[in-house]
Amino acid sequence: MDRKEALEKGKLLIGKDLRKLADELGITVFKEGKKNKGWAGHVIERYLGLPLNSSQAPNFGSWELKVISLKHLKSGDLTIKETMAITMIDPINVVQTPFEESHLLLKLKKILIFARVWEGKEEPHSILHGIYEFDLTNRELYEQIKEDYETVRKVIKTKGFNSLTGKMGVYIQPRTKGRGHGSKTRAFYAKKNLLKKIIFGK
Repeated sequence: MDRKEALEKGKLLIGKDLRKLADELGITVFKEGKKNKGWAGHVIERYLGLPLNSSQAPNFGSWELKVISLKHLKSGDLTIKETMAITMIDPINVVQTPFEESHLLLKLKKILIFARVWEGKEEPHSILHGIYEFDLTNRELYEQIKEDYETVRKVIKTKGFNSLTGKMGVYIQPRTKGRGHGSKTRAFYAKKNLLKKIIFGK
C-alpha cells in the first residue's frame, strides 16, 4: 500500500472509535493489567490490511505511520498531549549531511500522522481526530526546521554529541531516546508547537 492509498483509506477511519475497533480486530489493549502502548497503531495497521509491525514507527516504504495523542483542556478544546519522535540522531551522519539531504527531511516527507483523542489511562474509547502531513511548502516552517537541524549540526561539531539538549530548537528538538535518563541515544522530536501547527493550523 502506497502513501496515497494509505491516506485515502485512513480518512474513512476519521471519527471512528479506535478502542471499539481494537476489540473487533482482536488487538490487545490491556494484558494482565499492562497497556500495550502501541495498540492504536496496531489497530490502524490491521485496518489498512498491513502486517503488524512491532517497531514504534512502522515504515512502509513510501510512507511512515505515526500515531499521536490529543487531549481535552478544561475548556473542552483539544491540544497536543506529547511530543513526537521523528528519527534517531546519528552524529556522524548529521555532521556530514546538510538539511536538504538529511534523514530528518526525508522522514518528514514520508510521515502520515494519525491523531487520536486520548480519554484517560483506561482508554475507554479513542476517536481518530484526523490524518496529517508536514506542510513543507510553508517556507516559514521549512526554514525554521532547517535552522533547528543546522543548530544540532553545529553543536555536535563544536561541542560534541553529548552537549545536545532538549532545550534546543524552536520546532525540532534533540532529546534522549531509550530506557532511563542515562540513555546515550538521541532522536529528533517534533515539539508540541510544531504539532499544533500541523494539526490545528496555529
